[in-house]
Amino acid sequence: MRKRTEPVTLEHERCAASGSSSSGSAAAALDADCSLKQNLRLAGKGTAEPHSASDAGMKRALGRRKSLWFRLRKILLCVLGFYIAIPFLVKLCPGIQAKLIFLNFVRVPYFIDLKKPQDQGLNHTCNYYLQPEDDVTIGVWHTIPSVWWKNAQGKDQMWYEDALASNHPIILYLHGNAGTRGGDHRVELYKVLSSLGYHVVTFDYRGWGDSVGTPSERGMTYDALHVFDWIKARSGDNPVYIWGHSLGTGVATNLVRRLCERETPPDALILESPFTNIREEAKSHPFSVGDPAFSLACPPAFPRELRTSCDLELSVLAQDLTLHLQARAPLYFLMSLIYRYFPGFDWFFLDPITSSGIKFANDENMKHISCPLLILHAEDDPVVPFHLGRKLYNIAAPSRSFRDFKVQFIPFHSDLGYRHKYIYKSPELPRILREFLGKSEPERQH
Repeated sequence: MRKRTEPVTLEHERCAASGSSSSGSAAAALDADCSLKQNLRLAGKGTAEPHSASDAGMKRALGRRKSLWFRLRKILLCVLGFYIAIPFLVKLCPGIQAKLIFLNFVRVPYFIDLKKPQDQGLNHTCNYYLQPEDDVTIGVWHTIPSVWWKNAQGKDQMWYEDALASNHPIILYLHGNAGTRGGDHRVELYKVLSSLGYHVVTFDYRGWGDSVGTPSERGMTYDALHVFDWIKARSGDNPVYIWGHSLGTGVATNLVRRLCERETPPDALILESPFTNIREEAKSHPFSVGDPAFSLACPPAFPRELRTSCDLELSVLAQDLTLHLQARAPLYFLMSLIYRYFPGFDWFFLDPITSSGIKFANDENMKHISCPLLILHAEDDPVVPFHLGRKLYNIAAPSRSFRDFKVQFIPFHSDLGYRHKYIYKSPELPRILREFLGKSEPERQH
């Protein structure tokens, strides 16, 4: 019995052992399977994370592109709306065009005292104030011939007025738009003419510089007539010539036409950089600062001992600004082309000028002027195109009103670089004036 029992026991133990080992192996297999699934799941998560990150990056990039395009489209719409609105604004407010033509609010050079022309190197110049109309006062500079500069020191206005009756011709200078009678290129011209033996009388129209009043073509012409009559009342039989530059040529021809109609013409008319009429000039003008030039000077209150170095530094800065703007002149011209071909350009931009009473019809005035005429124009003029000056000459030369008078056109080659306002630099200018106007013999005493 014992032998039989023992094997059975051993058999049960073996079965138990084998059963336990099989269950253990099953559990191990189950654990291995779970760990394998967990590893596969973790591996799946690891490969999914880069894909989701790249997708998020692409979405952010697309969002930025959409935002940038939205902003750009918004800017373009604003620019387009502004571009379309400007013509309607000009049409509804013609005064804007008048401001752009006169530019009387642009006062350069800055910081100068127009009551003290000697600060601009004109130590033989006197400042006056005349009153053409009620509530209108205009500032006037009178520069005597340079041969008298020593005698002029410390003299008062009465002395200068009496000097007009001396044996020297007189030039009434009518400046263009923007700036004042103290503009740098204008002052340099006064010096040239004074050195040639001429009195130079110039003034700021109403609304310019320190002159009081509201600018208009009629008002500017009346101011010029008043100054001309003031000169004639004091100059005796001395010749009086009228010199107009740029927009001042329109004032000059208006003035001379009135003088001829009342049979008191000047002895000659000189037009520098003239146009035919304001409509043609507006079509050709670059709607910019034209021939940009800056002039800076120290304030009058600046200490005298430091003024020289201050003026030198400011003049260098002004030259840099001038060159900077002149280098960008093509950009200003390109801006004008944007509207020059705008549908209804004449109706939007030119008709408001006429409706404001601004014509400056030099071409029409030529038919009513009877006195010698000299036209000076630079071929590289960027403000008033050369062809307008030539066209004006072609209108005047065959006119019956000039039949008994000399009409001359003097071009200046573009290589000379005189542009719109530097003809005064020409070494030929004294000879041109001497041959056209006659030599002015300088007097040494007064």
